[in-house]
Amino acid sequence: MAKKYYVVWSGREPGIYSDWASCKQQVDKFAGARYKSFPTQAEAVTAFGKPAQISGSSPQFKKTSAKRTTASKGSLTSEQVHALTADVKIFTDGGCDPNPGKAGSGLALYRNNQLSELWYGLYEPMGTNNTAELNALHQALILAEKVLAQGSAVAVFCDSKYSIQCITQWAITWQKNGWKKAGGEIKNLALIQQMFTRYQALKSQLMIHHVNGHVGIEGNELADRMSILAVDTKVVDFCLYQPPYDLPALLALRAG
Repeated sequence: MAKKYYVVWSGREPGIYSDWASCKQQVDKFAGARYKSFPTQAEAVTAFGKPAQISGSSPQFKKTSAKRTTASKGSLTSEQVHALTADVKIFTDGGCDPNPGKAGSGLALYRNNQLSELWYGLYEPMGTNNTAELNALHQALILAEKVLAQGSAVAVFCDSKYSIQCITQWAITWQKNGWKKAGGEIKNLALIQQMFTRYQALKSQLMIHHVNGHVGIEGNELADRMSILAVDTKVVDFCLYQPPYDLPALLALRAG
């Protein structure tokens, strides 16, 4: 049976579920339940972000005193990120100051929506923002590979459309054309080839989602701070930032 994803707009806990049993727990005998199955996670995410498509309102989207983040077309909001049912969520970011200039990469890894690990490094004295973003996404794929091998579900969130498109779309054509593109050089080619090979092996189990940077998504903000920490400390290796994690202090670090 083909895998399905279930969107619950109105239930005990609105969100996106990867199996019927979990969905049923939210809607069974729940007055006014609103839910629907979708064949792909991407369709479920899109549908969940449009509660106006169904009658009634969802408690997930009631107004609160906090400012609600918004996303450009095809990008996830903080609500959608939180609602995705993945055991592990990895946020990536790259920073460069100036561009080109001193570059570094950062990651924030969450387990069950709780911050678990922060990573930073891959400093380059004369890098670019695109290279730093690719490096961060590459490290996320390496971590995702390990998580998937342990039997856990994982989702990756990246604020670089360039990086995502390089390995999920453009590299397919570039490979068919002998790793050449019309119009000139493929920059960061060796890195993209490594990433593409790894992504091809993982793509049936892994979704890479785009989020907007600096819109208040905690994981993205922390990955950003880690990338700038890499720039400031000039750490070449990719290192685990040692806990405990003081979130207010971390978020107060210099942003990229």
